[in-house]
Amino acid sequence: MNIKLLLLLFFYSLTCQICYSQNSDFENFFTPSDSLNLRRQNAVLISEAALGTATLVGLNQLWYADYPRSQFHFINDNSDWLQMDKAGHVFSSYHLGRFGAEMLNWSGTDKNKQLLYGAGLGFAFLTAVEVFDGYSAEWGASSGDIIANATGTALYISQELLWKEQRITPKFSFHTTKFANYRPNILGSSTAEQILKDYNGQTYWLSVNLYSFFKGSDIPKWLNVAVGYGAEGMISGTAQNKDSSTPAEQQRFRQFYLSFDVDLSKIKTKSSFLSTVFSVVNTIKIPAPTVEFSRLKYAKYHLIYF
Repeated sequence: MNIKLLLLLFFYSLTCQICYSQNSDFENFFTPSDSLNLRRQNAVLISEAALGTATLVGLNQLWYADYPRSQFHFINDNSDWLQMDKAGHVFSSYHLGRFGAEMLNWSGTDKNKQLLYGAGLGFAFLTAVEVFDGYSAEWGASSGDIIANATGTALYISQELLWKEQRITPKFSFHTTKFANYRPNILGSSTAEQILKDYNGQTYWLSVNLYSFFKGSDIPKWLNVAVGYGAEGMISGTAQNKDSSTPAEQQRFRQFYLSFDVDLSKIKTKSSFLSTVFSVVNTIKIPAPTVEFSRLKYAKYHLIYF
């Protein structure tokens, strides 16, 4: 997950804050409307348009302005970072779409428009970022990124159409690693930067709600099983781009995880505000006992894995 995608996730959370701050009745304001509320809908659409434009303009000025422009072109980066960046695109597009749909649900917009304009809006923003990349000599539009963006959006929409609920949720977790010390300019010099840049410490999960697949059972409604993907030994995008200061680059390997998780959206609460908080925090995998599988470590058990 790179910093540009995180900026877009921040854009959606900021949209929520702007919308929510407009009402003096704190708790009632967080309650979704049971019918179309044009005032709320207009607030969401105007806020999204304004903040979306500001975000793209900001990216253009702060991120791309320092690099030369070029004709629009594609690059093939599908083998970079052992596809960890692609997992980040799936995660980001899913939650951008989810936040967009939930904000329209809050305004009472009908379900079809939530999926079309809400869930689809995340993919549109991420596509705009790919266009910026395509005109930058430093990067280039990535077909793999576009496919990953479409996958994340499709994961949200397909579950709403098939089950009318989200049974499988992409999530994220992070722990610091030694690899950032080798190339802090690439992998981050502080913890905040490393969360965004150090793919060695990132783990992307598909968290599956068990009760959703076994309705009427005694399984707690909030209990999930999560399957995770990570990678280690990377100080550059490709194995050919090695840094002689570390032998770790020769030990690039994938990691797969099996763990428990909590679906915060399934926790019952009478507070609409808490429901909103749970929805936002539900992007993060809850630390829990975890089994790790990899080519180098085989099976490794973590009492608590971040």
